[in-house]
Amino acid sequence: MAKTTNDMTKMMQDMMSAFPVDASAMQDAFKSSAAFGEKLSSVALEAAATSTEISSKWTKDTIEKATALTKVKGEPTDYTKAMTDFASAQAEMTAEHMAAFAEVAKKVQMETVELMLAAGKDFSEEATATMKKATADVTSAAKKAAAAK
Repeated sequence: MAKTTNDMTKMMQDMMSAFPVDASAMQDAFKSSAAFGEKLSSVALEAAATSTEISSKWTKDTIEKATALTKVKGEPTDYTKAMTDFASAQAEMTAEHMAAFAEVAKKVQMETVELMLAAGKDFSEEATATMKKATADVTSAAKKAAAAK
């Protein structure tokens, strides 16, 4: 039984050595994947930073408007006017800031699509080159094996 295992091991070693593996293709694929991840992360982090700035501005603007709302008024109707002005300003700020968020989302979407298209093109080119090289290597190894018989 041990002899059969040794024979099988030897056969697998011979077979694997007859078909060389190009480790550089794996390294290139890893580097491409890491570069793609870096670009995608950059898009996400930039969007997060911009969204945070928009939220911060919105909060500051709201606090500024609320400060005016809390001041003591001379007449009861002034409170109504202050509330109306605050509600109107809030509606305007909401529309303005939601549009800014939409722009961020649109930019992220466009950049992501561009990255995906570029990555697909790069992957296709790399896969084609790798397959051509692998085919040439296997053909060469097969010819050497046939000549050795």
